[in-house]
Amino acid sequence: MSSFRPLWLLPLLFGSSALISAAPARATTQTAEPDTGMEAGTVSADKKKLAGTKKKDAATTAARSSFQSGQAGIEDSPSNEEHIVVNAHLDRQRAALQPSTGATVYQFSRSDIEKIPGGDNAPLNSVLLQAPGVAQDSYGQIHVRGDHNEVQFRLDGVMLPEGMSVFGQTLMTRFAHSMSMTTGALPGEYGFLQAAVIDINTKNGSADPGWEVSVYGGARDYFFPSAQYGGHAGKWDYFATADFVHDRVGVENPTSKFNALHDLSNQYHFLGHLRYTADENTRISLTAGVSNAEYQLPNNPGQQRQFANPSFLDSALSQQVYGSVNSASLNERQKEITDFGILSLQKEMGKFSLQSSAIVRYSSLGYSPAPLGDLVYNGIAQRAQRSVFSSGSQSDVAWHVDTHHTVRFGYQTYVERTVSKTDSTVYLQTGTYASGNAVYDGQTASIHDGNGRTGWVYGLYAQDEWRPVRGLTVNYGLRFDGVDEYTHSKLVSPRLNVVYEPWHGGAFHIGYSRYFTPPPFELVAGTQLSKFAGTSGAPETLKDSTVKAERDHYFDAGFAQEILPGWHASVDGYVKLAKNMIDEGQFGSPIILSAFNYRRGQVNGYEFATDYSRGPFSVYGNFAWSRAIGKDITTAQWNFDPEDLAYIKQHWIHLDHDQRWTASAGGSYTAFYKTGHPLRLSATMVYGSGLRMDGATPNGASVPQYATFNLALVQSFNDLLHVSFLKRTQLRLDVTNLFDKRYELRDGSGIGVGAPQYGLRRTILTGISQRF
Repeated sequence: MSSFRPLWLLPLLFGSSALISAAPARATTQTAEPDTGMEAGTVSADKKKLAGTKKKDAATTAARSSFQSGQAGIEDSPSNEEHIVVNAHLDRQRAALQPSTGATVYQFSRSDIEKIPGGDNAPLNSVLLQAPGVAQDSYGQIHVRGDHNEVQFRLDGVMLPEGMSVFGQTLMTRFAHSMSMTTGALPGEYGFLQAAVIDINTKNGSADPGWEVSVYGGARDYFFPSAQYGGHAGKWDYFATADFVHDRVGVENPTSKFNALHDLSNQYHFLGHLRYTADENTRISLTAGVSNAEYQLPNNPGQQRQFANPSFLDSALSQQVYGSVNSASLNERQKEITDFGILSLQKEMGKFSLQSSAIVRYSSLGYSPAPLGDLVYNGIAQRAQRSVFSSGSQSDVAWHVDTHHTVRFGYQTYVERTVSKTDSTVYLQTGTYASGNAVYDGQTASIHDGNGRTGWVYGLYAQDEWRPVRGLTVNYGLRFDGVDEYTHSKLVSPRLNVVYEPWHGGAFHIGYSRYFTPPPFELVAGTQLSKFAGTSGAPETLKDSTVKAERDHYFDAGFAQEILPGWHASVDGYVKLAKNMIDEGQFGSPIILSAFNYRRGQVNGYEFATDYSRGPFSVYGNFAWSRAIGKDITTAQWNFDPEDLAYIKQHWIHLDHDQRWTASAGGSYTAFYKTGHPLRLSATMVYGSGLRMDGATPNGASVPQYATFNLALVQSFNDLLHVSFLKRTQLRLDVTNLFDKRYELRDGSGIGVGAPQYGLRRTILTGISQRF
């Protein structure tokens, strides 16, 4: 590890040099405001622009789902303070660096987030489930348009490298002032993970000033205190938020009972944001976050089957240990840690705009077994530890050539170091029965396996946004990506998007993108299988080909229309043709996902979304149909049953996360809308036709369909006690799974499915928050 430390510093030094070289020179002539250093004329013009934007927004409401050339998620502040006006201007310029021209964008404004039951207390995945084409899975996973976890997270436009979190929520909803989900045929600035891009505009001292403290909790020992503080002083603004989560619903229940056994979790989260606005064209920001989570893994009572090796069931040892351990009293635990930091410079220089960032992220996952229980039930008790350290830089530049052309170019590069260690206890094979099955006599052995590897991924892009005639936008470009980790591969990817707006409120789009997806470095462990030969931990096949990069052809087309003022609708269809399609699964007791490839893959589907908002009332709904299939597993074969491998080699099968129908809807109404004590009632719904399970063939059936409803009642008082330092007081009541629906996310069967998981039963939570 120590020999690698200089490599860790290279991207940081490169990013830092970019920041220094682009630092602004002191202006020789300008009329500055006393405490901001900004040009008076520019500030005044921005105020007028901001006021005009507010008047326009008052008359029309933007669609939540769209694919016009604008970037979602940037909201103007209702204040007229100059530092806020300038920061709003710089936010718009930052968004213009990474347009989503032709892609499908689903927006979550601050108001949208607050209307979802739980608000800032809701897990981030439950917010994203309200977007079209997002399917729910266990461990907090989501699947967008039939892909498995190929979701990219960005903070203020800067991509975070992947981490180890499985069911931990590293990024909390509380961090977000607003956010957007971009999917479809993506423009050239988006690479590596392309099922969806979740861009979170973090809270900051300009948009979220002052103190706010809250306490939230209720059923299942749920206790969730939090605090946030933001402000500004001269050219500086700052923000920090922290929370603690304690509950007994950390991981999905493996049974349909109301409460899970052994399911305690404790989580700590922090986000800090510091910005220095040197002038109206220059801003430097530092964002840092910490997530620390500990989970008990819930137990499944009544388990009688011994470990998965079929030969063990006929052995004398099987009879000896049968029933010797109660599966309801195991003590398996998992810990997940993530730390990250982003240093960014944003600069405007005439016709050029840029943002350059240096990024670091450390993520680790540790699994502690129930030593005897894991050995008896699985044939192996394994203490596992994995970690990944990533450092890199990202730069995006926009050149506003003229009114018809905007050229954009940039790069992303990350150096990564992953370490994997396991200490396993296994039974030794002492012979073979006449039937050919192994003989175990109860002797155990300890096996240590570990490895570390350093690698890097990189991407470059250039594109031109061309407006040849009024109403027509063409965005075309090239992207070059490469990976040098466990696999070594490169690809040049053309991108093309066309948006045509023939009339007011209507837009057609069509796009094509060539995608290159490196395998998740942290999920490729490089296990030395030969060490487990002749033990109860031996796989049924020793074949273990290296996971490869995925290459896709992606086609997307759709139409959006404003039907009436405040009422919008859109429809979209897509097809993905994949080579070496990447999928992930859980194999064994540690809740650590492992990556593998299907030689060929196909995903296709369509989506419909609509929303309406007027005054105190808003409603939205969407549904999606999708099919995701794969053929011939060509890597990490040792994780699979040989019979399944043989079948899949010759036949197309549904992917384990394939869900045919997905839908969500929601609405809210605010009583006493224009008073100091508004009362808001809101509700959301999630429907799924069911993820896959084994049937007559692998993944040949699906679990039963389900629909769940959530409800929220929020009472706000703007001046409850008539005390000058007390601002808004808010009381809330949230009900998850209002009708106490029993539903299964997984039944424990299927390719790469480790255990059954059920959705959360009815949960009632209450909270109070106070602004200062």
